[in-house]
Amino acid sequence: MVQQIVDTSSSENLELELRADLEQSRKALKETSMMIEQSQAELAKLTQRNTVVTSHMQQIQLHMDTLPKEEIQTAYKSAFDAQQRLLVMKGQLDKLQSDKNNLENNIRNIEKALQLLGEISHQTTLGAMNQAATLETLINSQEAVRQRLSRQMHDGPAQALSNFIVQAEIVTRLFEVDPNKARDELNTLKDTALSTFQKVKAYIFELRPMMLDDLGLIPTINRYREAFKEQTGIDVIVSVKGNEKRFEPFIDVMIFRAVQELMGNTYRYNMDTASKVVINVNLVIDESTIRVSVIDNGKGFDPEHALSGEGFGLKLIRERVEMLGGTMSIESAVGQGSQISFEIPIQEMKKTNQTTIAR
Repeated sequence: MVQQIVDTSSSENLELELRADLEQSRKALKETSMMIEQSQAELAKLTQRNTVVTSHMQQIQLHMDTLPKEEIQTAYKSAFDAQQRLLVMKGQLDKLQSDKNNLENNIRNIEKALQLLGEISHQTTLGAMNQAATLETLINSQEAVRQRLSRQMHDGPAQALSNFIVQAEIVTRLFEVDPNKARDELNTLKDTALSTFQKVKAYIFELRPMMLDDLGLIPTINRYREAFKEQTGIDVIVSVKGNEKRFEPFIDVMIFRAVQELMGNTYRYNMDTASKVVINVNLVIDESTIRVSVIDNGKGFDPEHALSGEGFGLKLIRERVEMLGGTMSIESAVGQGSQISFEIPIQEMKKTNQTTIAR
C-alpha cells in the first residue's frame, strides 16, 4: 500500500510538471506567433522601401558621370541603410520562425510524454515511474540541444552568410565610387568568411565528431580539449591511466558527451573568471571498467540544487550511467570547485567492428 501511494504521488507530480510545461509552451507559442505577424508586416514595409531605394540607385547609376560625388555617396549610404534594416528584420523573422518551430516540437514531445504517462499510469511499481522520468529527461535534453544548436547556427553562420550577400553587393558598388574603401571592405569580408568557416567546423564537431568513429574516445577528447581552450580560454588537462582500448560505439558516445557536458557546465558557471579556471579530465581504464573524473577549481555549486533544479545535464548523465550499470558521484560546494566522477563497465569493440572501420 505504501509503495502504491508513493508511485501514485510520483505519477501525479510528473503529470503536473508536464502539463505546466505544456501550458507555458503554448503561451510562448501564441506570443511568438503574434510577433511573427507583426514582423511580417514590418518586413513588407521595409521591402517596399528597399524597392524604392533600389529604383533610386538605378537612376543614380544612369547619371553617375553628371552627379556630384557627395550625392552619390549619400545615395549609396541610404541604400546600405535600407538593406541593413531589411536584413536585420529578415534575421529577426527567421529567429522567430525558428523559435516557433522549436516550441511546436516541444509541445508535441510533451504531449507524447503525457500520452505515454497515461498508458503506464495503471502500473504501480516505482521502476515504471522511473522510466517515465527518464523519458521526460531525455526528451527535454534532446530539445535543449536542438534549440541551442538552432540558435547558434542562426546567430552565427546563418546571420553571417546573410551579411555576406549584402556586403558583397555593397563592395561591388563601392568599386565604382571609392576603390580603396571597397578593398578594405573586401578584406573585412574575407576575415569574416574565415571566422564563419571556423565556427561551422566547430558546430559540425559538436554535432558528431568523426574522429570518434575513426580514432576512438581518447584522441577525440584530446582534440576537443584543444578546441575548447581556443573557444573559452579555459585550460584543460587530460590524463589517461591504463591501456587505451576501442570501446563499443555507444560507450564512446556516452563518455564523450558526458565529458563535453561537464566541461561546458564549468565554462557556463565561470564565464567571468574563465582565464583562472583549470579543468582536469582523468580517465582510468582497467580490464572491466572505465572511471572518468572531471575536476575544476571554479566557483562550485550545490549538488542537491543542481540535481533538483531546471537544468538536466547532470541528471541525464546520471541516468545514462545507471542504465549502463554504473555509478556516479558529485562532490562540490559553493566556492570550492567541483568533482564529478562516474564509473561504468566497459565493452571492447568487437573485431568485426574494428575490421569494418579499418576499411
